[in-house]
Amino acid sequence: MTAQNKCVPLKDIQNFPLSQWLTTDHITESMTVMFDQSQQTFSWSAGSHLSKDEHLEATTELVVFSDLKTSTFVRLLSDCQLTLCDLLQVNHRNNLTSYRFSVQVDDIKQARDVLSAFNLREKIESALLIDAPRLSRPGLLVMDMDSTTIKIECIDEIAALAGVGEEVSAVTELAMQGQLDFSQSLHQRVGKLENAPESILAQVANNIPLMEGLETLVIELKKHQWRVAIASGGFTYFADHLKQLLSLDAAVANVLEINNQRLTGKVLGNVIDAKAKATCLLELQKEFDIAPNQTVAMGDGANDLVMMAAAHLGVAFHAKPLVQAQADTCITTTGLDCLLHWLK
Repeated sequence: MTAQNKCVPLKDIQNFPLSQWLTTDHITESMTVMFDQSQQTFSWSAGSHLSKDEHLEATTELVVFSDLKTSTFVRLLSDCQLTLCDLLQVNHRNNLTSYRFSVQVDDIKQARDVLSAFNLREKIESALLIDAPRLSRPGLLVMDMDSTTIKIECIDEIAALAGVGEEVSAVTELAMQGQLDFSQSLHQRVGKLENAPESILAQVANNIPLMEGLETLVIELKKHQWRVAIASGGFTYFADHLKQLLSLDAAVANVLEINNQRLTGKVLGNVIDAKAKATCLLELQKEFDIAPNQTVAMGDGANDLVMMAAAHLGVAFHAKPLVQAQADTCITTTGLDCLLHWLK
């Protein structure tokens, strides 16, 4: 099918992926794509049905992937109470294709909450975005480290090697859920590492598992003059390792005190907590001369929320429910490089 004045009943395409009927071969400009709930019919045609002024107001965008089943797409629109308007953009990135639609919605917060639950239930990725940053313009991405850029919580791995794993991991989980003050919990956990040999840090660093999509994401952002940094409540030993490994622009984390090749159970200097992470993002934005609407923060725990709120786009990655509820958008099942499709 071409993208010229088409109309088709849902029943004829409900088992098709979007790409099978909404082909991208002839899409060169914005096109009208609408779904009639009463008639259960899709229609699409070249050009937009909105005026320029209306387009400026219709800044809410729904991003979905081309392999999404059409019947699932319709349920998404219905559950989130979205009115489909135009197909604005088709992106081919990291070997995937995504569609970017303009939609109308009365309550964006409620719609995002519903969408987050829908994504988890259906095991898909989709996003509702307002004025998202553009990949083609210089930007700044600041990510959490533990359980975001890497698959582990470093302090839990250190503690396991030091023989206090269960005690420390229980405190870590409470802190990430937002049930404990982060600074207090950090001092409590690090204190249990007193007298552990420094060599266990190298053991963890040498086997550190990178999160899926991390390298692809960093390489692609760098191609487009983006700056990429880590702001972590973890430790400089690992953050600096990742900075060197991935050629990151900055890495900020806590400093473990080491004396005579053994951990003292103390952290040097001020703790990198939720507020410090947000400050880091704002300082890097100014240092690298990045427009405020080109900043993104990603994380999974409660101590990432302030940083995510300070960024133009806050992304919850494989996150705790508290974080998903407050983020602008989520990545729930796939890798970090899914972010490339959330950007315009």
